[in-house]
Amino acid sequence: MMEQDEVLRTERLILRRPREADREPFVRLNADPRVMEFFPAILSRPESDALLERIGAHLGKYGFSKCAAELRETGEFIGFIGLAVPRFEAAFTPCVEIGWRLAAEYWGRGLATEGARAAMEYGFAELGLKEIVSFTTAGNVRSRRVMEKLGMTYDASDDFDHPSLPEGHPQRRHVLYRLRRD
Repeated sequence: MMEQDEVLRTERLILRRPREADREPFVRLNADPRVMEFFPAILSRPESDALLERIGAHLGKYGFSKCAAELRETGEFIGFIGLAVPRFEAAFTPCVEIGWRLAAEYWGRGLATEGARAAMEYGFAELGLKEIVSFTTAGNVRSRRVMEKLGMTYDASDDFDHPSLPEGHPQRRHVLYRLRRD
């Protein structure tokens, strides 16, 4: 039986709406230099709180969002996995992206892939999406591997400069992966 705030269940995860109790572990997640290696910077407490608020607002606007990911076995918050509409304009927008951010101690266990696969299936089956994309900096091999495990395809002609990052920023160049519902 699913709890009221649950969105999806996998073998090892519950993906659910964010809760107030997620705020502290979310701050720690966003302040970890390992987790934030391929983001422009670690997030301060106010920045992390603002991101959590944007996730909630996205849910209200679109009816879906990034979800808090917790381990089914322990109920422990381990990060976020889910779908979002990017806030910037690029050649491939408007679109829906799939993304994840997990605490480093949970890397290498297939949890990002497991949760993202469930979110992707939800996007296609329940939301009727025709395509889901994912993007990251070119050097983020771990996330790119998850994208490949999800069956997403990469075409170098889709590479783009992230419009939120200034010219010359070392992480400005991004790769785009796509999966179409067929």
